Amino acid sequence: MTTYKMLIDGDWVAASAAETFPSLNPATGEAWAEIPEASAEDVDRAVRAAYRACYEGPWSQMTATVRGHCLRRLADLLAEHSEALGETETHDTGKMFKETRWQAKYISEFYHFFAGAADKIHGETLPIDKPDMFVFTNREPLGVIAAVVPWNSQLFLSAVKIGPALAAGNTVVLKASEHASAPMLEFGELIAEAGIPDGVVNIVTGHGDPCGQVLTSHPLVARVSFTGGPDSARHVIGNTRQNLAEVSLELGGKSPFIVFEDADLDSAVNGAVSGIFAAAGQSCVAGSRLIVHEDVADNVLERLAGIAHAARIGDPMAEDTEIGPLCTYGQLETIEREIARAVEEGGRIVCGGQRAEAGSDMYFQPTIVECPSPDLRIVDTELFGPVLSVLRFRTEEEALALANDTVHGLAAGIFTRDSARALRMIRAVRAGIVWVNTYRAVSPIAPFGGMKTSGYGRESGFQAVYDYTRPKTVWMNTSSEPLGSQFVAR
Repeated sequence: MTTYKMLIDGDWVAASAAETFPSLNPATGEAWAEIPEASAEDVDRAVRAAYRACYEGPWSQMTATVRGHCLRRLADLLAEHSEALGETETHDTGKMFKETRWQAKYISEFYHFFAGAADKIHGETLPIDKPDMFVFTNREPLGVIAAVVPWNSQLFLSAVKIGPALAAGNTVVLKASEHASAPMLEFGELIAEAGIPDGVVNIVTGHGDPCGQVLTSHPLVARVSFTGGPDSARHVIGNTRQNLAEVSLELGGKSPFIVFEDADLDSAVNGAVSGIFAAAGQSCVAGSRLIVHEDVADNVLERLAGIAHAARIGDPMAEDTEIGPLCTYGQLETIEREIARAVEEGGRIVCGGQRAEAGSDMYFQPTIVECPSPDLRIVDTELFGPVLSVLRFRTEEEALALANDTVHGLAAGIFTRDSARALRMIRAVRAGIVWVNTYRAVSPIAPFGGMKTSGYGRESGFQAVYDYTRPKTVWMNTSSEPLGSQFVAR
């Protein structure tokens, strides 16, 4: 068993109450690490350390350019340690090593992007409507940022919070997921090595109560950046009634993957496989609702079923594995319950539908469920697993109606050779990210985020850095004359 500690004010510390909880390796089903269970006092200490670092420590005195240098060193260290970080993430989450290793290395590009943005933040002069006044704005950091990330893609999801927050001069308390905290704690080892002062980045671990609740309601927290599920988000919003912190939410979805009759079917099928079976479907942007034109539906389903049947399920550390385990038993139970209900409601299992025999009982077969109606609950229920719901359509209008018939609004995929149709769909689909003839592409340059119950606010991209600042307006009287009295009649 590996025993981890939390990063608070530059020190690696156990929980003050000495409490821990185990972390399971989903591939084996066995506990492999002990994680600290932060108390309310631990969280308070982390927030106060971040507050001091923001307003009293050397971080507040550093120029934006120097902050950028720190982020560049962090980016380089992340790439250098991507192999080890990827291996830890695979042990802790069950995600395939070839994906976690690559992702850890690519995430360094996000830190490089935000490093470059650090000294590009600026205010503006205003052509004010009053004589003898020079008015300008400065952009200043918000203060302490509470960053809450889920277990999946946690290095990436923390990068798009930590990167812009530090670039803008804020400090951070990050709460790692209780389901897989180890990768974030190992990432924390790189903070001091990058030259980032003590207290600027703190990492705490624990469950929603008390760890998450105390963090998101703390009076010294200025902004909460949360990635997770809608139910947890509602608690977060309730918590911020205490501190009136700004909030941004990225809450996952049930993304439509639309295939028109004129689509390149090779690309569409490969995109659909990537959209739902990559990472065993454990992605917030998973293309889990296939909406396919009836003229090509049988062809597409036959191809997808063939790929699903042939998928290699097994050890996520093996290079030839294509489907790894799910991370939690809760996901498995939800998937089994919703598939059974879908069948009762008239759904047809095209392939899969059961747990797979592998190293543990955490594996689930890649599954396709054809649904006769969008009214089946599985069509708009995020399962966070390798389960694809399929609907057929006849007209463009019907496809659009099916795509928008959801409480979610994070992402959408559109496959068609007709550029005019693609543009019509882009304008009409209510989603924060739209991919056309591709899927799951990301870049530090491109913002992402959702609509409806998929959240609000955007992460990544240059605007994200400005979102971690507030403008301060400065008025300067340039007249050489004394200021007149407001109590003297004119």
